[in-house]
Amino acid sequence: MILSYFPKLFKIHAHSHKVLQHIVPLEKGNEKVPKINEEKELWSTLDVAVLQWIYATISHDLLHTILEPDATATKVWNRLRDIFQDNKNSWAVTLEQEFSCTNMEDFPNASTYCQWLKELSDQLKNVGTPMLNNCLVLQMMVGLTEAYNGVVTLIRQSDLLPPFYQAYSMITLEEVGLAKKVATGGSSVMVARDIDDSHSLSKNFHKNQNTHGDKKGQNHNNSGKNNDGNCGGVKSNDGDDCSGSHNSG
Repeated sequence: MILSYFPKLFKIHAHSHKVLQHIVPLEKGNEKVPKINEEKELWSTLDVAVLQWIYATISHDLLHTILEPDATATKVWNRLRDIFQDNKNSWAVTLEQEFSCTNMEDFPNASTYCQWLKELSDQLKNVGTPMLNNCLVLQMMVGLTEAYNGVVTLIRQSDLLPPFYQAYSMITLEEVGLAKKVATGGSSVMVARDIDDSHSLSKNFHKNQNTHGDKKGQNHNNSGKNNDGNCGGVKSNDGDDCSGSHNSG
């Protein structure tokens, strides 16, 4: 929703530059009407500057909707306000549905999830449907994953539900703790895996050593038998047994 924080932030920005009266005119009798040409020129220049800020802040769709030649900042501001005030009920229904269906599983972490719920709550307030603190905190707890059951139980056991920012702080602290556990657990798993791998390598090494030793012993015994017999069955190139040639000599 484009005007979620737009009115508040834009008014702060305009007030800091002393041009708030270009979008929110003063009450009758207190308004400052430029009289001389220098004042009129300055007013016109500042009004165009505020108008540029508005155009640069809103979406392209809204820009094409409200764009009008020679429009003043006040006229454009009021048109934006009317666009959203005329659809408050529709926005409220849409936002409430999204609020009730928001779960942490759809976000990268708990902090982003909580911040989005708070933004939806602010948007509901802007369309005339403020969200109570208890509803916000309860919905925030309902949408958390099972890993946060501990902090959820702690919050629920309170006689009064804490303010949103306090509950948010508790959840983010729990998130940091869970991240540390995962990091520590991951390191332990890697160390254990390395130890297992080293044990496996050691076992394989000794097994191979034993196997080679057995084979050497067998080869030694066989070589002894072959020396006592017919030269280990070695034959000449023509296929005759070598023992025959020795006998003939």
